[in-house]
Amino acid sequence: MKLKSTLIYGVLLGILGIVLFSSKAVMVKLAYNYNIDVLSMLFLRMLFAFPFYVVIAYYYRNEAKEDTTRNDLVWLVFFGVIGYYLASYFDFVGLTYIKASLERIILFIYPTIVLLFNKWFLKRHITNNQKLAILITYVGILVTFGSEVQLSGNHAYLGGFFVLLSAITYASYLVGSGWLIPKFGVMRFTAYAMLVSCLCVFVHYGLFSRVDIYNYPWQVYVLGLGIAVFATVIPSFLVSISIKMISSSNFAVIAGIGPISTIILAVLFLDERLTLVQILGTIVVIFGILLVSKSKS
Repeated sequence: MKLKSTLIYGVLLGILGIVLFSSKAVMVKLAYNYNIDVLSMLFLRMLFAFPFYVVIAYYYRNEAKEDTTRNDLVWLVFFGVIGYYLASYFDFVGLTYIKASLERIILFIYPTIVLLFNKWFLKRHITNNQKLAILITYVGILVTFGSEVQLSGNHAYLGGFFVLLSAITYASYLVGSGWLIPKFGVMRFTAYAMLVSCLCVFVHYGLFSRVDIYNYPWQVYVLGLGIAVFATVIPSFLVSISIKMISSSNFAVIAGIGPISTIILAVLFLDERLTLVQILGTIVVIFGILLVSKSKS
């Protein structure tokens, strides 16, 4: 009975975390309605998230499982730049060109990129089932994206390219940081990497932005706070707890609701609509990713 209760709570926490993560794209698109630029939006997100991760980093300062070296710290900074700064920046740029629902579908292919990186850089074997899953996933992406280009024009290519860059940089972070997490601990590593990302955004904004951050409507700051707290900090904890309670392989299965929840939120708050072809393509993508997750587990 206790095991069943743990599984139920783990699944519910995982679903809540996924839905909250999925709300990021919708809130970013809502903020763009107030003519805020990409860098300012990213700056607000990191500015509001920064204090939370300072507290987390301090609270888990003794979480390290192994002794860390200066080289480990250098790699942590590198992956903080790759995984949270560049991935977020590319994602926010992509959202200026394409719909939130399409953004989530493209981002959702990162597990297939992880498999390819493991093959190319770590010489890990890709099974026939995984190859089939990758093929199915990219067929779904081509179907969905091709339909969007017909509707929105060629600028969808640019948006899709930036979101794909976001998926690639995030997958690079997942592949490269795996060996660092046991040394720092999950919470400590995540907090440190996020702090590095925040500092990168602050420097980027200070060097290149000529926009007065105090001149936006109040709705922009509410959305920035919402993205930081409800689409960044809270779901990161919920997902970590869920994975601990139900295992990463089980979590990978329920993660399939990510694109679905984004589509629903986009319909409700952004009045976005997917064509029948795009819906079919989305189903194919989700099926392919579930095959990848099953093969990996």
